[in-house]
Amino acid sequence: MADDKKAPPARTGGSENVAEFLDAARRAQPPARSGRGRLIFALDATMSRQPMWDMAQKLQAKMFEVAEKLGGASRFVSGGQGLAALMSRIDVRAGETQIRRVLAHARDESRRQKVGAFVFVGDAMEESADELAAVAGELALLGVKAFMFQEGHDPFARRVFADIARLTGGAYGAFDAGAAQRLEALLRAAAAYAAGGHAALARAAADDPEARLLLSQMRGS
Repeated sequence: MADDKKAPPARTGGSENVAEFLDAARRAQPPARSGRGRLIFALDATMSRQPMWDMAQKLQAKMFEVAEKLGGASRFVSGGQGLAALMSRIDVRAGETQIRRVLAHARDESRRQKVGAFVFVGDAMEESADELAAVAGELALLGVKAFMFQEGHDPFARRVFADIARLTGGAYGAFDAGAAQRLEALLRAAAAYAAGGHAALARAAADDPEARLLLSQMRGS
């Protein structure tokens, strides 16, 4: 991994706010020398997500510490601190999920410069499953694996999240509200894949049951 560059987290509440944030993210990113390690992290930040958003602000730096150890972080990420500062300026607002929008953002970013992985954390799904599957298929053609992590047990969200992961050759995981330790492990495993590919995830799986869970779902890559 030459440059651990990533797109900032895309929030999914409020259409205009999402557009503004993604535009700011594009302007903020420096050119990358390599696709290895680029990771797009998206979090459902509608009003019900405030506890999850607070947790993610604390855990995301640890996710990028993994990528940094496997090859170094870019100036933008700075070991996760740059992302933490950006996240601290975002609030949560009421609105429907906009998962398709962040999937499309990952697709467009990958067309511009290879993306190592797409990571999504959320608890709900209020969109067309067919439309999301179509964009997931486009991600698969670009080689972007989606890691879909669900808080809670909503059956419709579980089915759609798992389908997105399957279509892209990625992985799905679930955790309960307040399970910071499990979410941290899932994020670190996804970051290991983004930074070092299937081999790095396999090495992490030797000591980490969450990494083994993700590895068991993924096709060799």
